[in-house]
Amino acid sequence: MHSRIIYNNRLTEASKSRTGAGSPSSLYGRGVFTTLAIHNHHPFLWSEHWDRLKEHASRVGVDISEYQDAGVRSLLDRLIEANHVRDGRARVTVLASEERGPWATKKPRSPKADLMIMTGDPHPVTEDGLSLTVSPYRANTLSPLIGIKSVNYLEHVLAREEARARDFDEAVTLNERGEIVSATMANIFWVTEGKIHTPLLATGALAGTTRGRIIELASELSIPLVEGVYELSDLGDADEIFLTSAGYGVAILTTFDFHRYAVPVGSVAVLLREALRQLTLRAE
Repeated sequence: MHSRIIYNNRLTEASKSRTGAGSPSSLYGRGVFTTLAIHNHHPFLWSEHWDRLKEHASRVGVDISEYQDAGVRSLLDRLIEANHVRDGRARVTVLASEERGPWATKKPRSPKADLMIMTGDPHPVTEDGLSLTVSPYRANTLSPLIGIKSVNYLEHVLAREEARARDFDEAVTLNERGEIVSATMANIFWVTEGKIHTPLLATGALAGTTRGRIIELASELSIPLVEGVYELSDLGDADEIFLTSAGYGVAILTTFDFHRYAVPVGSVAVLLREALRQLTLRAE
């Protein structure tokens, strides 16, 4: 993370930012966030990220009516300039500050939500591709937080750490029904006989902004794509596997458990990665 952040409309040092000890974000983790890629000084897919942030804030009861698209975008641009970010990442977080719940006080708080924006370096992706395993942890489709980028992110962090402890980069997560959901911190796609497959959102998958753009690009390139309900055996039959996220872009898998994949001539993943890269060159 870079040293300067935006905290409630002010540019400040990250070490000096504070949230209230009795706030819902501190007590219960009531807050949401989104992570964006920055290309050539510009946040990529900003409108999609902002729309999803608003939707998720509403779903978890965070009132962000005091913040508007243009104003937050202006603050993000200011931070990108202050931290001299040409290519990297940004995280926009809104935390409930209006006290509610069993430990709430009667004193009103303004603003109703704290806004925090930070930037960082690009997500490192090895040229050798990523390795994937199966997570022992399950996603719960009955959870009220399923499909939401909540600051309650510890389950994802622990799942990724567990995979890394076994020398894998990522892990595929299943839900309680045994259906493929995603990787711990990315959406998952695979190609079988020229057709792309990815889990339906109903499985618990996050509506990733990069995921959405890849689905659009596949349509534009006339590559057949199916969103469906799949079991682990379906992934085992794949010719190619790739992950998508704001940090990864399109990341190609070269190992799934101990099965290795070569990148074939005419790779669908490579074609989509290049199409996405061309879009980033026009980011503004």
